[in-house]
Amino acid sequence: MQNNFIHNFITIEGNIGAGKTTLANKLSDDFNMRLLLEQFADNPFLPKFYVEPEKHAFPLELSFLAERYSQLKEELVKQDMFKPKVISDYYFLKCLIFAKTNLKEDEFDLFSKLFHIINQSLPKPDLFVFLYHPIENLQKNIQKRGRIFEQNITSEYLEKVQTTYFDYIKQLNDLPILIIDINTNNFAENAVDYEKIKIFLNKPYPVGITRIEA
Repeated sequence: MQNNFIHNFITIEGNIGAGKTTLANKLSDDFNMRLLLEQFADNPFLPKFYVEPEKHAFPLELSFLAERYSQLKEELVKQDMFKPKVISDYYFLKCLIFAKTNLKEDEFDLFSKLFHIINQSLPKPDLFVFLYHPIENLQKNIQKRGRIFEQNITSEYLEKVQTTYFDYIKQLNDLPILIIDINTNNFAENAVDYEKIKIFLNKPYPVGITRIEA
């Protein structure tokens, strides 16, 4: 276990199946960081959404907004002398990205107003990390992990999510943003690949977008 991670608060983001939670867990263990994981397994709207997206999109996105805000607001104000640094497998901006992808225009307008009111009270991470995969890799990862409600996710939907992520990332002008192309990197199973990721993440980056290949 190491304690020399230079960032106090880091968020790992990416499309569905990018490996966000896997990487966050590994880094948390190696650097003795407090781990914040998105709570989605018990969300009653998620399986319904994948069956009838138009009917369940708005309550789904509102429930995620409330759950993510509650978790971040509670956990980020805590002081833990044994684990003072924090890593999360999502950034609050995720609420806006998926709402933009899933909601009708009038629903999104209302959602966006709520998001921006709430977002002002949350701290920003020292580093925002986006794990980039080609769509075909994401599909392989989704099939491999075997969550039943995800098995019918289309490549078109993943492409839409990915495009929306990049549209919003381009607008973030107050954060260091690291986009890592992990097309050929298997950090989940390959120790050498994982060490590459660790080295990349444990460095300072300027505000704005930095792109690297791992």
